[in-house]
Amino acid sequence: SGFYTHSSRTSVGYRQNRLAPKMGGCYTFPMRVIARRTLREFYELPLYRDAEGPLEAWYAEANKANWHSHHNIKAQYGNASIISDETVVFNIAGNKYRLVVNVDYGRQALFVKFVGTHKQYDKLNLK
Repeated sequence: SGFYTHSSRTSVGYRQNRLAPKMGGCYTFPMRVIARRTLREFYELPLYRDAEGPLEAWYAEANKANWHSHHNIKAQYGNASIISDETVVFNIAGNKYRLVVNVDYGRQALFVKFVGTHKQYDKLNLK
């Protein structure tokens, strides 16, 4: 982990990590997924136990990713749907489940907003 510092080049704080590569004068670091517990609570329900492997695989990949724009996400997850500047929907387990996250590129954070079946997702109003 690291700590937050204010960069003179931007008003966004960057967490400095001695293991993270330095790019353009700023330290970069992997995304943080907030909150993994939401994923776990979903797949621990008896009806959705088959979501554990795919959700944990997504978590592991997202937690190592260094995304700075929607283009980076689409390059890794071509099926991801960009709903707005901050909202992205991932297809999980061959589109059986949907995962909605809000992305904060400056803080390199993904906030889990929804995980559920395709049918449950269709009832959401994301726009």
